Amino acid sequence: MCVRRLLLLLFFLLWAIPFAVLSTLLCHGQPAPGIPPALAPAQAQALVGRALATELRDARDQNHPMRYRLRKSSPRLTTTKEIVETRDGDVARMVSVFDKPLSQADEQKEQARLDALMSNPNLQKHRKQGEDQDFGIVLKLLRMLPKAFLYEYAGATAGPAGPVEKFTFRPNPQFSPPDLETQALTAMTGEIRIDAAQERVTRLEGHLQQDTNYGWGVLGKLDKGGWIVLDQADVGANQWRIVRFQMAMNLRILFKNKSSDTTEEMTQYLPVPLGIDYRRAIQMLRDGRGNGVQASRKRERVP
Repeated sequence: MCVRRLLLLLFFLLWAIPFAVLSTLLCHGQPAPGIPPALAPAQAQALVGRALATELRDARDQNHPMRYRLRKSSPRLTTTKEIVETRDGDVARMVSVFDKPLSQADEQKEQARLDALMSNPNLQKHRKQGEDQDFGIVLKLLRMLPKAFLYEYAGATAGPAGPVEKFTFRPNPQFSPPDLETQALTAMTGEIRIDAAQERVTRLEGHLQQDTNYGWGVLGKLDKGGWIVLDQADVGANQWRIVRFQMAMNLRILFKNKSSDTTEEMTQYLPVPLGIDYRRAIQMLRDGRGNGVQASRKRERVP
């Protein structure tokens, strides 16, 4: 499995906080002005349990496809894509490089790529199979999380929409990862924040506290000191999505070293018709139409 894919799966998985393994629930100091008193242990357990159930339910919800912009920046390159979620998997169109519109030559290449995708359903089918495979791994790992981490209540802070409850997490020393997909769980510590009113995860910060070897270091290695930050928010109509993702990781895959320093920002979320296929999404991207207003007024099911 690609190490980057493994990392992205890990970040998604850490949203779900299993209350079955919460360690000591303690609060230190006085709450800041405007922040309610610290949660009692039973209240904290209940909040985490409800947040877990909500994230699991939302992960399985395929009834709210959306269109959005993804700006991805690194020291080497900055690109912006428009992406539409469809029943056939995501479809993307490059719209800018280094925050400038595509050159005529690059636009022609992008249109040729979309033409090839439009005329060859197998290309999109292959992409969708990869997405489905990732989702299957996510569900498998979710079942392991109750054993993978220990959690501690860390108090409350002010969030954009109200109080946010904080939890720190660390690896459970009794957890033995059964495969490569779960190996990084043994080295990650960090903090997760939950919107108390909406019972949704708003922020995840994770840090690799030690080197992580794959196949005794032969297949690859993640270096100690890597970190990630992931922010999630309500983007409209009570739909929660990732809005910002940052990652700094040094890794080695076989004999190739790679340094990843990436920031991804997801904006301009709009609903699209339920059941839309990938060909219609390509047309939508080419036309510059979001269909967001119509879709938000009346959820349409496409045959």
